[in-house]
Amino acid sequence: MLYSSGTTGRPKGVKPSLTGKPLGATATVARLMRRGFGVTESSVFLSPAPYYHAAPMKWGHGITVLGGTLVIMEKFEAEKALKAIDRYKITHSQWVPTMFHRLLEVPDAVKTQYDLSSMEVAVHAAAPCPIPTKREMIDWWGEIIYEFYSCTEGIGVTFTDSQTWLQRPGTVGRPLLGEVHIVDAEGRELPAGTDGLVYFSGGVPFSYHNDENKTRDSHTELGWATVGDIGHLDEDGYLYLTDHQSNMIISGGVNVYPQEAENVLSTHPRVADVAVIGTPHPDLGEEVRAIIQPAAGILGDEELAREVIAFCREQLSPIKCPRQVDFRDNLPREPNGKLIKRLLRDEYRQALTT
Repeated sequence: MLYSSGTTGRPKGVKPSLTGKPLGATATVARLMRRGFGVTESSVFLSPAPYYHAAPMKWGHGITVLGGTLVIMEKFEAEKALKAIDRYKITHSQWVPTMFHRLLEVPDAVKTQYDLSSMEVAVHAAAPCPIPTKREMIDWWGEIIYEFYSCTEGIGVTFTDSQTWLQRPGTVGRPLLGEVHIVDAEGRELPAGTDGLVYFSGGVPFSYHNDENKTRDSHTELGWATVGDIGHLDEDGYLYLTDHQSNMIISGGVNVYPQEAENVLSTHPRVADVAVIGTPHPDLGEEVRAIIQPAAGILGDEELAREVIAFCREQLSPIKCPRQVDFRDNLPREPNGKLIKRLLRDEYRQALTT
């Protein structure tokens, strides 16, 4: 039984439905790796994320089931990942957007020291990837980058390749497993182009271990399931993610999804990492605040704060951009790259309300 990552709260045990089939017969990722990505016993898979997280574990299990070679990094470091690709002649790999940011920050003179020509497939998931970041990765590695959207609960899977993504920048693809429904707060299905909660029907049944309330709250009366992500479909059924419901900021009565500002600010050349959260405000209820880790050698000061706010407002509505900017040496991230926003929200909530 796998547990959710716990980035938005206490980790939840995801209890799967038992199939009664022999051990290994339900290795669906292995089948995807073989049929979709051409993985064979001669393939070499790099896992730069910890093996105790769901996706690295499942994909690592898949390459092992298929008889390939699994290379696991003890800790992700951008240059060491490039070195591993070169040294072990990696053919397949899996990443998260934070790793892409770190890889792109490696100086060009260092990047060219490593031979990446063995790479056939690079898969990424776990969080929305800023469009400029993914464009740069495709320009660098070629059209070998694939993206999927799923979750520990296994309620559904969407998938896109590089060519499709370049035609529809920002999409996480169309369903491979299940059918996507976009639903409003009243449970009504929404039309194309309208943001709402992302539900799947026809996925893998599950329940949360010892938590009937959370299990019930994650399902509709029709049995559709959600993990709380916000997004929309286009006219052709391609899914686009906006943010997670628990991250939504309500500022002056307006719903703000901080992922949009994070995607913009993460492309600023003097920003190494960023989290955007809502913090208590006496008039607005919440105000949009950015916590930024400056790039190496950059001072986090008032000048940089004004610069990043202006940079954000050039690309987004002011209501979506931070009113306050704080600087830190590091942001709380799990070893797999996921940002743990709840720690920041709890810290600011306690500091500003006591």
